[in-house]
This record gives sequence, C-alpha cells and structure tokens, in this order.
Amino acid sequence: MIISPSVLSANFLHLEKDIEMINQSQADWFHVDIMDGVFVPNISFGMPVMKALQMAATKPLDVHLMLANPDPYISEFTKLGASYITVHYEACTHLHRTIQAIKQAGAKAGVALNPHTPVHLLSDIIAELDLVLLMSVNPGFGGQKFIENTYDKCVELKQLIRHKQSNALIEIDGGVTLANAPLLQNAGADALVAGNTVFSSPSPRETIQQLKNLTVMKKA
Repeated sequence: MIISPSVLSANFLHLEKDIEMINQSQADWFHVDIMDGVFVPNISFGMPVMKALQMAATKPLDVHLMLANPDPYISEFTKLGASYITVHYEACTHLHRTIQAIKQAGAKAGVALNPHTPVHLLSDIIAELDLVLLMSVNPGFGGQKFIENTYDKCVELKQLIRHKQSNALIEIDGGVTLANAPLLQNAGADALVAGNTVFSSPSPRETIQQLKNLTVMKKA
C-alpha cells in the first residue's frame, strides 16, 4: 500500500518541518492538491509552493489538479517535479489528449473521479492510465466525512482494470483513517491519501507507520 500524506493539511507556518517529517517517515509520496476556486470551491497553492516542495521533498510528488482547465499547466507542473499528474474526468473535454500531454511532458498520468461520477466512464481510456483517483469526499476541503459507497466503487474499478488489462493504480482521497484503511485495501486500493488523519495526530510519523502496518497486517 502506498501512503501519500496530503500537504494541504500541513502547518503552513512550519511547512519545511512538515516536509522533512514526511521525508523521514514511511510515507511513499507527497500528495499535492492544486485548487483554482472554480472547479472546486476553494483555492489552495500554486507554483511557489510546488517549487519549495521540489527543492525539499525527497519522495515523488503526487500532484492532483482540481482545475477547471488543467491543460495549460501540465508542462509547468512537470518542470516543478511532479511525478504523477492527476486531472479530473469532469474537467477535461478531450481527456485522451490531456492524458497524452501529461505523458509527453514526462509524468505519469492519472484521472480523478468525483463521488457522483461512475467508474464505467473510464472504460475507453483505463488502459492508458497509470493512476485512477477515487474521491471519497466532495473535492475542495479537507477533514470531510468518508463516503461509504467508495468501497463498492473501488471494487468495480478494480474489476474494470483487470478486464481491460490496465496497470493503473487505485488511489483513494478523502476521509481516510486508521479504521477504514484496511477495508479500502480489501476493496482493491493501492494508494491512500491521508491528510487530516496524519497532520492532526500527536505523532504524524507514527500514524503514517500505523497506516502502513495496518494494511500490511490485513493483507497478510
């Protein structure tokens, strides 16, 4: 199981400290939410914070573009160190073209689905993807309650991936906790975004380790 702590939940007064905590932890990626206030009702951070992450992070940057028009920014985020770039199905009129642009820029390509968007809509493009991100809350804000239908959606997505012989990873974003992490792995998840669960913990590094251990024990 890949653990990707969400930088959106970090303490921005001590961002360097939190970046170093993730560097030293058992986390696998940094999850970076880029919001434009148009596609989602919130504005997060942009190029300057990405530049800081590029300079300080020692693990892959998992960049989630919650943008109404992501295409003009793909090349720039790749230059700023994005290993994965995930765009929203709901935001891309020409999704295949966008996925190809991400790959041509040198990053791995992902597509995110909002809670109301059915999995079968990815049938024609799933073989082209490196990652599918299932939103388990409505995008825009951290700390929301996990949507229970995500388990069934994850199972359905795993079946589609196998049917289409895709290599796409399944990532879950929103409301991930120590309690539901093993259940998500059982449903087929490969990666978990953990924001509030990690950064509201008295010991974030220990919580990350617990997430890794929980999933390992459940799989064993």
